Amino acid sequence: MKALDKKLWRELWGMRMQALAIAMVIVGGVGIFIMSLSTLDSLFETRESYYRNNHFAHLFASLKRAPLSLIKRIEEIPSVEKVEHRVIAYVNIDVAGFDDPVSAHLMSLPESSPGLLNQIYLRSGRLLGSGSDNEILLSEEFASAHKLQSGATLSATINGRRKSLTVVGHALSPEYMYQIAPGAMFPDTMRYGIVWMARKPLASAYDMEGAFNNVALTLSKDSNEQDVIDQLDELLKPYGGTGAFGRKDQLSHRFLSEELKQQKTIATVFPIIFFGVAAFLLNVVISRLISLEREQIAVLKAFGYSNFAIGWHYSKLVLMIVSIGVITGIGTGIWMGKGMSNIYMQLYSLPYLIYVLKPQVVIAAALISISVAILGTLYALHRAAALPPAQGMRPEPPAIYRPLMIERWGLQHWFSQPTRMIIRHIERRPLKSFLTTLGISMACGTMMVGGFQEGAINHMVEVQFDMSQRSDLTAIYTEPTSAKSLHSLRSLAGVEQVEGFRAVPAKLTFEHRFYRTGIQGVQPDGDLLRLLDSRLEPIDLPAQGVILTDYLAELLQIKPGDMLSMQVLEGNRTTVQALVVGTAKEYMGVNVYMQQDALNRLLKEGNALSGAWLKVDPHYQKEVYIALKNMPRIAGVIEQRSAIKSFYDTMAETILFFTFISTLLGSSIAFGVIYNSMRIALSERNRELASLRVLGFRRSEVAYILLGELGLLTLLAIPLGLLIGYGLCAFLAFQFDSDLYRIPLVLHRDVFAFAALVVIVSALISAVMIWRNLAHLDMVAVLKSKE
Repeated sequence: MKALDKKLWRELWGMRMQALAIAMVIVGGVGIFIMSLSTLDSLFETRESYYRNNHFAHLFASLKRAPLSLIKRIEEIPSVEKVEHRVIAYVNIDVAGFDDPVSAHLMSLPESSPGLLNQIYLRSGRLLGSGSDNEILLSEEFASAHKLQSGATLSATINGRRKSLTVVGHALSPEYMYQIAPGAMFPDTMRYGIVWMARKPLASAYDMEGAFNNVALTLSKDSNEQDVIDQLDELLKPYGGTGAFGRKDQLSHRFLSEELKQQKTIATVFPIIFFGVAAFLLNVVISRLISLEREQIAVLKAFGYSNFAIGWHYSKLVLMIVSIGVITGIGTGIWMGKGMSNIYMQLYSLPYLIYVLKPQVVIAAALISISVAILGTLYALHRAAALPPAQGMRPEPPAIYRPLMIERWGLQHWFSQPTRMIIRHIERRPLKSFLTTLGISMACGTMMVGGFQEGAINHMVEVQFDMSQRSDLTAIYTEPTSAKSLHSLRSLAGVEQVEGFRAVPAKLTFEHRFYRTGIQGVQPDGDLLRLLDSRLEPIDLPAQGVILTDYLAELLQIKPGDMLSMQVLEGNRTTVQALVVGTAKEYMGVNVYMQQDALNRLLKEGNALSGAWLKVDPHYQKEVYIALKNMPRIAGVIEQRSAIKSFYDTMAETILFFTFISTLLGSSIAFGVIYNSMRIALSERNRELASLRVLGFRRSEVAYILLGELGLLTLLAIPLGLLIGYGLCAFLAFQFDSDLYRIPLVLHRDVFAFAALVVIVSALISAVMIWRNLAHLDMVAVLKSKE
């Protein structure tokens, strides 16, 4: 082994704790980079494989009823490859031992077949047999929630008639990776599921023999999707078509696509913070090492070592520290990536997971780490290589001291001598002090992200369900029904309040922009649905005009006073112009609101309703559930509070994982910056502190001078870190916004307190480790000094 290599290993061992602290920061950067990109690639590859193997459709359309002869004309549309017609119904389900309302989508499936498009993935049991009219397959999540195995029975109200059904297997579908009941905001596997039934008995029950009410299509590669949608809509219009839509607007696909978008953002933002902090730490450590080894560098050059050899020697030291961080970071990233991918696999009901770690991701992580480290230490390495031997033999010139700012202001008598020494050292090295403060503040800001997610979700739920949508139950009718139906609902024991609503799908157009959503016709003086302004104050719904969700107004770039074109995708598909009179604050979904009477007039119908919201006395909930299930015109019932609880149960693991990761990574930055800064300060002031010990200063007084500097910088860093964390959370909230949901920027005091606490604890741990070193100050060397 060469002499310089031996020296390299001795130096690395001598600074092992500093190297480990820097490596931890690099581990955080590499780990989160690999976790995010591997999760992104894994979800994308798994989704594409699932879609490909199970023939997920490109277009979807619902309608009232059309003859099977229409399928031939649909197949003749240019670019259409495959067409599958289906019968779909929304029904009430009775599960033995479970009293809450349960609803399901009943889907037709060919006998002994997984289907042509949107094929089911059979998890257990068998396919539907031929000739049996009561066999069903259940979605795996619903079956697991109720522990329904093959052979179990349940009953469903199919077109007003109670029918007993036998479970023969469990299945998954690419069409229902994220299962949300109509009118609901969250998945609730206890109260909503997907049921597949043979086509013949289902079609017979709904008078769909020789007909269909839903169709799915696949397209050729070079097709124009919008052209096909327009032609399909034209064909389905006479049959009550509600408007075809593409895969990008399919609910499950859109939710998963938003998760992929979030992973891209995380992979961009957080590694920048970690790599930046690592570059700063390496620069400080290597610069100090070179300062301590000035004489050694001079001797090496005197013995004939070239500038390149010296520069390469210290570069190898940097690369060794980086290598430790990169190798450990890759392993940590794979572990976190698999954990995150498995969480998403369960959340989105994926049948399997293809974990993907692309070689280019690992190479990119390594190259970025090395490049950042070399760039961060380039100036220090250049100093080592360019140091003339004669200059290196001389000690460094002493620092130039000037009167302190507090001394110039005449405030020095307010501070003790040790405190003035702390302030003087900070003032003498302003850039280093600033970067140390910035590094600690980055750690504080990073830790706020984990707490921000939970607080934001709590606020979304509070606004959406405590302040805006205040009902306990939502009853969905099988078809538009007279408002007189509300009388029977009000007569139920325990029902305190009832409000009807009318909902229709619509295509909204303003200038060249358009969007497909729903129009909600509501009661103008209603209490169970309140529209809220930006200050979360109730809005009065005017007799004329419409109110838009604020995010929908942003998408269409429309403002109050503009005219909005609305094409109703139901009935005679009327197109009208409506005045936009205001916007409402909503965090989930986007809608258009108008008075119910006005919507009824627009549709040229009587006083019809699509459903009703109910406020129910908790003591009578069970009786009300039973009564609603027995009403033939009610297709399904949504219980809001239970859905919210189910959502929290589902999200708990995800939130816990994010909080754990953000805390672990944030504390690694805090410890790395504070510990290395303390070690560097001890190295720089070793002689000074030993001299003070000789002069009679106690160990605690010397510790105050050393640790007080970092304590002061840490206290200064915490408010800055909280400000950075607020900005980081605001950026993420902005990036995560979509028409599915908007993340509010809500940060409670416990989020700020927890971030500050972790930084303070990291500082205390570093101080305890440095305290031990103060017992080994070389006072003998100071006494031998000629000065």
